[in-house]
Amino acid sequence: MNPIFVVALVAVAVVFFMAFKGIRQSNAFSNLDVKSFADKIMTDKNLMILDVRTPAEFAQGSIKGAINIDVNAADFKEKIASIDKEKSYLIYCRSGMRSVKACNIMAENGFAKMFNLLGGYQAWSSNNK
Repeated sequence: MNPIFVVALVAVAVVFFMAFKGIRQSNAFSNLDVKSFADKIMTDKNLMILDVRTPAEFAQGSIKGAINIDVNAADFKEKIASIDKEKSYLIYCRSGMRSVKACNIMAENGFAKMFNLLGGYQAWSSNNK
């Protein structure tokens, strides 16, 4: 096999891994469909609903009771450092990608009870919640 091809293949693999490192799922959170997410809201009294979209997206509509902390904001880690790590967190974004990123960052910072909304706010809205 051509050594240049092997080096190029390894380089592409490294770039791919680095690009998607922030959106892989850790074992620190569970994915929930809309029904399970809604059931969790109704049954778990020690939870916070966390919307990790931009403030502009949040202003266009959100799940009742949610607080907004933008996962892509420079101060995301600072803001999550000030919230209770003992609570359960129901986390969502627009489609489910940024919320996975938020769950991974939160897991790295000591949060243990996190639930990601599959399909994000789009799925929630489509199910008339």
